[in-house]
Amino acid sequence: MKTLTKFISAAAIAAGSLGVSSVASADVSYNVGYASEYYYRGFYQKNSSASAGIDYEEGGFYVGAWTADVGEGLEYDIYGGYGMDIGDISVGVGFTGYYYTDDFDETYEEVNLSVGYGPVSIGYSFGEWDGDGGQDYDFLDISIDLGAGFYGTYGTFGDEFDGDYFELGYGTTVSDIDVGVALIFPSDEIEQADGENGNGEGIVFSLGKSF
Repeated sequence: MKTLTKFISAAAIAAGSLGVSSVASADVSYNVGYASEYYYRGFYQKNSSASAGIDYEEGGFYVGAWTADVGEGLEYDIYGGYGMDIGDISVGVGFTGYYYTDDFDETYEEVNLSVGYGPVSIGYSFGEWDGDGGQDYDFLDISIDLGAGFYGTYGTFGDEFDGDYFELGYGTTVSDIDVGVALIFPSDEIEQADGENGNGEGIVFSLGKSF
């Protein structure tokens, strides 16, 4: 997936997997990325995936679009919302829609809430998946900045979805190129849901650049 600011918790996790760096200033920016394997919330999507996105931010408000190769066509995401700081606490609310050009998956649309303090950020998303006649789901994630470029993330699904995962990663910048590596540990429920397309535990290497 994609990321714009630290307020979009769901997108920030995806950026850790895909190497898309976040936007820290206002106005329009662009990003491109590449990942050796594309995972999202513990679910394996595709081996060797390129991505690109565009973001606009002004006064705490943001909108953006992001797309990635998923083998059977493209995933394209549209998102927007608002984030702000209240003292040392960061809070945000937004919307994300995940769409596909082919038969890779059905549409997901969700509301994203987040709060962060110091090195810890917590996100909660709830939405609906159009598959199987429509299913409601929610997702809770906790991310910790471990310092020196290292981070850890735990995420868990609820409602009509099930499963959780853990991600441990490292990111740095080399000559204006964002470089990252992440270890993904999905639960048995996620591996079983992935079926033949699943890849179990994974090591993801990523590159990213923002303009």
